[in-house]
Amino acid sequence: MKKIITLSLLLFVGFINAQAFKGKGDTKFNLGANIQNGGSGIGVSSDFGIGENMSYGFAVSYLLSVDSNVLGNKPEFGDRIDAKFRFNANLGNVFQLDEKMDIYPGLDLGLRNFGAHLGFRYFFTEGFGVFTEAGVPIASYKTNPIGFDKLNNQFVFNIGASFNL
Repeated sequence: MKKIITLSLLLFVGFINAQAFKGKGDTKFNLGANIQNGGSGIGVSSDFGIGENMSYGFAVSYLLSVDSNVLGNKPEFGDRIDAKFRFNANLGNVFQLDEKMDIYPGLDLGLRNFGAHLGFRYFFTEGFGVFTEAGVPIASYKTNPIGFDKLNNQFVFNIGASFNL
């Protein structure tokens, strides 16, 4: 019984000290599922705090499962991967959310398009939490993306684990 109480208290203290965004010098790493029309895969991203409410970072996604086109062709490696530079406004403290939560709208400049995203993080402990993001393209580099060019030029949803480094 003492072990259960001790473990419960340790977990409780861990939950109290969790903080979603600390500001300058803070580093986050996200690993999760990438879900979009016509395919799903994995996505990784990192964010580096440069101010009280600002961060920049990088994101890479790779589609593992992709629908074939009408001719039965599967996309090449270059059609499945996307990499982006991103800038976030971390607004958890602006909206007076619990310090374990952060909401972050942002812009991203990628291999396929210029886009925007909106994300949310919740940390259970100092080092581990969950995140979810939704992203949309604002301007595609191709005037009319067709075929596999549409894969990384559409609404995308990401969900997964977030780590405080």
